[in-house]
Amino acid sequence: MNSGMPLAERIRPETLDQLAGQQHLVGKGSVLRKAIESGHIPSMILWGPPGVGKTTMANIIAHTMQKPFYQLSAISSGVKEVREVIEMARKQLGAILFIDEIHRFNKGQQDALLGAVEKGTITLIGATTENPSFEVNSALISRSQVYVLKALDKEDLESLLHYALEKDELLSQLKVELKETSALLKISGGDARKLLNLFELVIQSLKKNDKQKIVITDYAVMEIAQNKIAIYDKQGEQHYDIISAFIKSMRGSDPNAAIYYLARMLAGGEDIKFIARRMVIFASEDIGNANPNALLLANTTFDAVNKIGNPESRIILAQCATYLASTPKSNASYNAINQALAFVSQTGDLSVPLHIRNAPTKLMKDLGYHKGYQYSHDYDNHFSEQEFLPDEIAGTKFYDPGHTPREDELRRYLKSLWKEKYGY
Repeated sequence: MNSGMPLAERIRPETLDQLAGQQHLVGKGSVLRKAIESGHIPSMILWGPPGVGKTTMANIIAHTMQKPFYQLSAISSGVKEVREVIEMARKQLGAILFIDEIHRFNKGQQDALLGAVEKGTITLIGATTENPSFEVNSALISRSQVYVLKALDKEDLESLLHYALEKDELLSQLKVELKETSALLKISGGDARKLLNLFELVIQSLKKNDKQKIVITDYAVMEIAQNKIAIYDKQGEQHYDIISAFIKSMRGSDPNAAIYYLARMLAGGEDIKFIARRMVIFASEDIGNANPNALLLANTTFDAVNKIGNPESRIILAQCATYLASTPKSNASYNAINQALAFVSQTGDLSVPLHIRNAPTKLMKDLGYHKGYQYSHDYDNHFSEQEFLPDEIAGTKFYDPGHTPREDELRRYLKSLWKEKYGY
């Protein structure tokens, strides 16, 4: 067990058939596999959780196609490195440039790739754990194919462990009984790389000699992990526990707890845009019309941290978090859309009433489209009582304002318009 190379690297797949999961992309007859086997692939963005095979897939593509392969990390590379690789690629036909964590490139760095991608100087393969719609330049996305990698399931992960025991040169020489796997899977959070390296760490910790049988149990894994793994891991279980505590603290109107968990995330290196994005969602899901300004502030916070970056973004995030925690709460809008979606799934596509249908043609007008519609602004208080829902569900109430000062005002206004129709 003295090899300096981690287990995940020692058994990294070299062919599409060895890749765990992702059969929708690389299985027999899949679109991406056909493209790879034909020798003609588009520039692409590989989007998926950590440790599901994005880097491995890029390496396999380059190896299979026998093309020059360059690799950069967006964390440590800038425009200078990108331009150097592009210049080298000009002298080679069909070079592939793989950029890990491409979402960390700013607009200028991403723009530096555009010309080379357009001209075919390079075939770009970008990997990201973040939604490329938000994090990758739209011009770059339009010139690339986005492939979504799925999280590995329990069977995929357990097969990796057995594969490592059988195929790895070092582990195959030991007597290892994989008695329980739940703790390994839980701590690794579905990340295959983390799973394999944790597996190796556990074996190293339990191994006393080459002849002794090593039994892997959940208890042994948890004991070793607690002693040797960092307290906060932004891609593992703690990532989800801390963000959950942060959200629940704001929902519970406790700004002190919210600021504490915010500090935990910042100290642990959490992506500030991830934190800001969750606060935008929270502003609508848990505050809504109890205080519409919450969504405005959260959205402005997201824009601001994008412009400012660390370390000053901590102040902006703190202002927003304490505000969201300290303001009245309501989940009325959240409940309303969930109820409406459930209703739509049960009732299907009900007919829109004729009087509120669009009538751009004479035929539609002859069929009664738009007939009888009352333009609300022509009536007192800009309101005319008429039916907008399909006949089958007329009078159904989805939105029920919460009991906060702002929402009580909305409730009184709606009641003044609709009287008893919706029960306001």
